[in-house]
Amino acid sequence: MSASVREKSFSLSKSRRAIQWMVVIGTLVIGLRHILPGEGSRGGSFDSFCAFGGIETLLPYFFTGHMLKSTNLLNFSVLLATLGVALVAGRAFCGWLCPLGAAQDFVAEWTRKLFGETRHVRGKRSKTILPLRLPDFLDRPLRYAKYPVLAIILLASLFMVFPPLRGFCPVRAVFGLKMTSLLWLTLMVFLAGSVLVERFWCKYFCPLGATLAIFNKISPVRLVADHGHCNDCGRCDIECSMDIADVPHHLDHPECVRCMECLDTCAREGSLVLKVGSTNL
Repeated sequence: MSASVREKSFSLSKSRRAIQWMVVIGTLVIGLRHILPGEGSRGGSFDSFCAFGGIETLLPYFFTGHMLKSTNLLNFSVLLATLGVALVAGRAFCGWLCPLGAAQDFVAEWTRKLFGETRHVRGKRSKTILPLRLPDFLDRPLRYAKYPVLAIILLASLFMVFPPLRGFCPVRAVFGLKMTSLLWLTLMVFLAGSVLVERFWCKYFCPLGATLAIFNKISPVRLVADHGHCNDCGRCDIECSMDIADVPHHLDHPECVRCMECLDTCAREGSLVLKVGSTNL
């Protein structure tokens, strides 16, 4: 059956989408409970549920023993849980559990329906105006932008009272429900970017993604390609939301968010295999 078209009885894509909807709804509930009368004093602030908030306040806490305002120890708990997921499954948090990743996936899906000249068929390049795929001369340097963004935020955290990203944090802009002029601007930029380029925030600017990228090389849960079965049909390249070129040869790429769309769309049994260590799943 190695050369035959595989028949799937279970869709990872549908499972991931269901989880993403639960994450989005849960994040909106957290945002809502902090704007309702009498709710603001219960639990931590909206910022305290953010994994990256734990990174932002880490250096101040280490050097001074004090945390940045609007963060607390819950940030460290969320950060540790996120790092735990990354240690086991690489950037799976980005592909399955990040509310911003989910929001971008939903926007890209709706954009294709609005601007597509042909109906999207899994594994086939559909004719669509948006989202765009940036040319290499723009895409390649932009892929590295998230790393200086991370470095600047870490450095700035040593000299600030609030988390450096807080004023224009896209999570607060999309889900916080307590808006400022700067957050409205952030929301418009985020939505415009998500319409123009699929997962533009993840690809180019996300400092948490930059932090988690290293784990793709060492995580035990990973995809492995059997190049004897793979016929280089390109279906996985088409479905990759992170626009990784030649997916079967770059399954541990730091940009991979472990969404498993490549596995779901693969038409040849055994070409891509999900493993934990040396054991097939």
